[in-house]
Amino acid sequence: MKKINILISTFFGNGYISKIPGTFTSLITVLILYVLFEILQFKNLNYILILYSIIFFYSFYAVMDSETEFENKDPRQIVIDEVLGQTMPLILIAYLSSENLIDIPVEIYYLLSFILFRFFDIVKPFPVSYFDKKHKNFFGIIMDDIMAGLYTIMMIYLISLKF
Repeated sequence: MKKINILISTFFGNGYISKIPGTFTSLITVLILYVLFEILQFKNLNYILILYSIIFFYSFYAVMDSETEFENKDPRQIVIDEVLGQTMPLILIAYLSSENLIDIPVEIYYLLSFILFRFFDIVKPFPVSYFDKKHKNFFGIIMDDIMAGLYTIMMIYLISLKF
């Protein structure tokens, strides 16, 4: 079971990429979900939210189980948190797109989502920084990216109101 949890925590080995594994995993997440939501048109919000919730809650267990395999308290190899945080605004974009609430090309929103999420994940404004600094465990590993995802959701929503 531990091997499965490591596989999930590292997003199928993406965390082992030597340079910028978090950024690379965020980009891969954007590309995968763009194909899923926009090309394959999988936009059933109920199913998406159920699947996201399952992955979200299981990720806490997977990270908790696998974090001891790595050297520090917030191992760079664990990137499922980037997947979770980056996915949140992409779900909003899929919803806005399916409801025809986007007046500019949807690809711009995907690009903005990637840039904004990485910005908030790197800069770590409060409460992102709170979870990053005060919870040096599986909870903090995941929650700082969830907070960065929430900031990104707010920005994407505000941008969608302007156009």
